[in-house]
Amino acid sequence: MTDSFMLATRIPMTREGFEQWLDTPAPNPDVISDPDAMFDGWFWDGRRAGTAWATAAVGVTPREFLARRTEDACTGEPTIGVVLYREGALEAYLFHLGYVESSVHTALLMFAAAAPFKTEPTTDPVLFWAETSAALGEPDWNGWLAVLSVGKEEARFIGATNLTEAIAVLRPIEDRFFTMVERLGEEEESWDWDSDEPYRTDIPRDPSFIDPAVLAPRSGPR
Repeated sequence: MTDSFMLATRIPMTREGFEQWLDTPAPNPDVISDPDAMFDGWFWDGRRAGTAWATAAVGVTPREFLARRTEDACTGEPTIGVVLYREGALEAYLFHLGYVESSVHTALLMFAAAAPFKTEPTTDPVLFWAETSAALGEPDWNGWLAVLSVGKEEARFIGATNLTEAIAVLRPIEDRFFTMVERLGEEEESWDWDSDEPYRTDIPRDPSFIDPAVLAPRSGPR
């Protein structure tokens, strides 16, 4: 992989809260108390994020956003990712080919909007980084780009902090991501690229990688 920009988080919530979050429209950037401070204290320290927020798809729901990413991934687009409700928490590990501002900033707003559904009073970090392998770095790695801290009352970007615990709880979802990458690679190698059939795989739709609720149509009014 090259130019891999990643977002990952684990936010404890109930199953009901997870499904409510799926239908919560992405809010305006002011849901984050300091949106322009996104990169402060990290590798891109001094870079402003202000104009990038204008690219976010305010109003789109996580269900809509993630289902579209998953469908695109099934046709070979570089929009793969893992989003699950597992062991009492929302878990996400999202890949972007390059710094796709619209997707990255939309996802950050969606994770910030998870605040009301949290079951724990502690804050939960959303990590943003770039790594050619798409893997998590070590806690003391100097390449982290941003950390969004999501509390029950506030979401804000924070500067340099100890990421040891955050990375430890993300390792299982990282493993699932690379299991998917391996399976996709095997399928692509076996695909008959000389045929006239367009490439199509259902691996990104596997319940091991995407919660079935993400792909299910929403019932009832928003």
